[in-house]
Amino acid sequence: MTKTKAPEAAVLPLNEILAGDCIEVMNSLPAGSVDLIFADPPYNLQLRGDLHRPDNSKVDAVDDHWDQFASFATYDSFTREWLAAARRLLKPNGALWVIGSYHNVFRLGAELQNQGFWILNDVVWRKSNPMPNFKGKRFTNAHETLIWASKEEASKYTFNYEALKALNEGVQMRSDWVIPLCTGHERLKDDAGDKAHPTQKPEALLHRVLLATTNPGDVVLDPFFGTGTTGAVAKMLGRDFIGIEREEAYRKVATERIDRVRRFDRSALEVSTSKRAEPRVPFGQVVERGMLRPGEVLTSPRGLTARVRADGTLVGKDVTGSIHQVGAAFEGAPSCNGWTYWHFKRDGQSIPIDILRQQIRAEMEADASGRPH
Repeated sequence: MTKTKAPEAAVLPLNEILAGDCIEVMNSLPAGSVDLIFADPPYNLQLRGDLHRPDNSKVDAVDDHWDQFASFATYDSFTREWLAAARRLLKPNGALWVIGSYHNVFRLGAELQNQGFWILNDVVWRKSNPMPNFKGKRFTNAHETLIWASKEEASKYTFNYEALKALNEGVQMRSDWVIPLCTGHERLKDDAGDKAHPTQKPEALLHRVLLATTNPGDVVLDPFFGTGTTGAVAKMLGRDFIGIEREEAYRKVATERIDRVRRFDRSALEVSTSKRAEPRVPFGQVVERGMLRPGEVLTSPRGLTARVRADGTLVGKDVTGSIHQVGAAFEGAPSCNGWTYWHFKRDGQSIPIDILRQQIRAEMEADASGRPH
């Protein structure tokens, strides 16, 4: 059950929607407690008068009071304050996403850099179904820009590269994302049947952001929670969320929405990981643990052989070195993955030495989680 209440001092209110001004609420939360912040702040659209379609029907534009600022200076002051409060909340290796349009995204980017954030990427969300430019005086505005930034230049931020590649059918994910606007059954309505929020973001957008830059159990904060897209997707993906929203009507819709969300099964939350992210196992560990003995013979796919030495190196014909160096020398190649190249014999079967590495990794993971081996 999603709750709506004000936070208690020094307590992290996980999976709650907090009422109030985002700057005041963020400043009341414990410093260094959040893994990721996704922010969809007011765009300061500076609309001048009503907009009508060719049939003279009025466009439901963003003219709400929360998007109105007296001047650019007022907007910049607001941006400076909420970004400072957000940065205080991030863990040392935390990161922030902020989304905007041409009206405000350049001002956001400058202030991010002023405050010490390190910009990692800008991502173009290209809308496959944008609203036309009815007046015909400008290009159809078919995209918004997201900025992804780490708290510091040296932050070891999360990036699930292999998961994004798998999501993109085995191709490296690019920084232009084609995702439709929120329409149809996903578009939330209020009691009068109108849009519950004028700028509701599609769940597909947040799914990609959270899959890419968080892990299950991470804490995601959204200081402009609106109707709760960030919270809904976080719950589905096994992340904890904190939402901040000052408008009661939005909090009501968000609470009802999130209460309907079912968290994915644990097995469904696993994502593809990079080999580089797995614990490093030196070949010498295989030898010192007796899984292979000094003097034991390893064989290559072409039947070439090398003997294991006590220090974890191999000695072959005219070459001595690591499992990778000797394999590369045998193949006349610039490099070689020795773990998959070399095989040993057990009970007449040829087995890749990588089996031994995976056994050690499984034991390391069991130790880390407290599971029995």
